[in-house]
Amino acid sequence: MRSRMNLFVELTRLAVGAIASNKLRAFLTLLGIIVGVASVMLVAAGIQGGEQYLVDTVSKTLGSYSFILSKYPRFGAMSVEEFRNAVRRNPDLSLDDLDFVRRNCPTCEDLSAELSTSRSTYRGSNEVLGTQIIGSTANGVFLRGLEVEEGRFFSRNEVGRSQFVCVIGQDLVEELFDGLDPIGKSLKVSNVPLRVIGTLESQGSGFLGSSLDNVLFLPITAFQKMYGSRTTIEIRGRAADSESFQAALEQARMAMRIRHKLESDEDDDFGIISTEEINDSLGQMAGVVQAVVIPITMISLVVGAIVVMNIMLVSVTERTFEIGLRKSLGARRRDILNQFLIESVILASLGGAIGLLSASGVAWLVEAATPIPMKIGLGYAMLSLGVSGGIGIVAGLWPAFRASRLDPIQALGTDK
Repeated sequence: MRSRMNLFVELTRLAVGAIASNKLRAFLTLLGIIVGVASVMLVAAGIQGGEQYLVDTVSKTLGSYSFILSKYPRFGAMSVEEFRNAVRRNPDLSLDDLDFVRRNCPTCEDLSAELSTSRSTYRGSNEVLGTQIIGSTANGVFLRGLEVEEGRFFSRNEVGRSQFVCVIGQDLVEELFDGLDPIGKSLKVSNVPLRVIGTLESQGSGFLGSSLDNVLFLPITAFQKMYGSRTTIEIRGRAADSESFQAALEQARMAMRIRHKLESDEDDDFGIISTEEINDSLGQMAGVVQAVVIPITMISLVVGAIVVMNIMLVSVTERTFEIGLRKSLGARRRDILNQFLIESVILASLGGAIGLLSASGVAWLVEAATPIPMKIGLGYAMLSLGVSGGIGIVAGLWPAFRASRLDPIQALGTDK
């Protein structure tokens, strides 16, 4: 056992010495593996990070264990023509629908109604474009999982009396009030003055980097006074936890069907979508992308393997005299085979390790510069090292076999 270990150590020393004596060639060989491993790791981290970013954004936008009832069906579940027909057929949802669902959904922790539009907001000469104006019931901010940083959210009494008060995001605080305390001051939306009673904690960015802080909440009844009361509302619901979520979703759906007097064989005349459904869809999309993109990027690893094989074949050709000399001194075929295999594995594994470190550095830079989390997990790290080592074995097998088959007399007759 000890003699085998000593032999392995000696063969490893010879392999390292051969690599060190041809540094430029070794670097060029490593380059193919480095690029291949780094590209696969970055693509995998990007897909996983992008999926997590989208899931987190959906959760921030809709809230956890939440669902939305609306007039509009889920577009992806039907053809364009079916979607258009459903929109024409489906009735508008109203605050009366909200009250009915609330009475008939005991598992629902809370329900709210919303209307929204996009408008510019003004204060004096300052203007913020594209603010999301959300008319909401008094509990809307809490269903979204938002926190009031200063002041308060509007009350049910203010909703009932259609008060022109508002709660604003941090973009409006910074752009319109320039360091001043906004509480108690006014701004204008659609030429209607609104009194600020609260500010929201920063939410960061959403899809495609758009700000979630360019937002203004006001009572839904005030919104209807400003923009008309005939617009269909959205009903937001939330369950207390993941265990009760499906029950709450089904109860809300059945309440709407009863409210709209639908028969058992009739399709829903409303749309319902949940955070879990969106997250599942995002996971499926990420899986499809991963299944398509990662095999394509692995082509670079195949190219790296070919480079390693070519370099090892050149090394065998150049070291014919050395191989003949070692055989004449008693080295067996197996020893020669193992020496060149070890050399190939060391080259490929070293390239894999450097590629992994390079990918980790690039991932850190991307994560620091963007909101997308780029994490290379331990599983991927071990996989990269295992794959690169496997490439070394596969790519080095034929050159090592050729080296072990050389005739020592012919090899010694070859010029150095």
